[in-house]
Amino acid sequence: MCGIDYSARAGRFGILLPHMLGKRNVFLIGPMGSGKTAVGKYLARLLRVPFYDSDAEIERRTGVDIPYIFEKEGEPGFRERERETLEVLTATEPMVLATGGGAVLRPENRGYLATRGFVVYLQTSVAQQANRVRHARNRPLLNNVDPALKLEQLMRERAPLYDAVADVTVSTDGRRVRSVAEEIIKAFNPDAQPV
Repeated sequence: MCGIDYSARAGRFGILLPHMLGKRNVFLIGPMGSGKTAVGKYLARLLRVPFYDSDAEIERRTGVDIPYIFEKEGEPGFRERERETLEVLTATEPMVLATGGGAVLRPENRGYLATRGFVVYLQTSVAQQANRVRHARNRPLLNNVDPALKLEQLMRERAPLYDAVADVTVSTDGRRVRSVAEEIIKAFNPDAQPV
């Protein structure tokens, strides 16, 4: 059990990560603007485990931001960096990980996610996405395009992949972060009660 005393890791719900379907990691997938980072941070606090954001980790490792990587290496270069980062991050446990919206595009990534943790698809409408990302400047896939049309296209391409790899799907439209995080915890353990 890698020398960690998990008995000390019960969160406010009084449950232990190792008992959650035999998995110690929670991986959040879904489109940009679905709330993966906000929900992930809150969930990690509840579970008292580290939180990671794969895009932030890519930026930390490279020393540059995501738009710069897209500019210099294109999407294929970014996707390879994302694959390398996910291979390492998903092997860490216990933890909560927020992935980038396109993390599910590569079969290797879907394999890492499905076999190394409990995968939660944070589902949101295109209208909600557009509203949440309308002022974002760090979304290279939305540069020089109609954001709503691009978000719809991405959703058509990616939604089947999110569905295929997810252990559970949780809607985030019009919901508070706390409510979403608590629904995720209950999906792990239907008998979990706040303490």
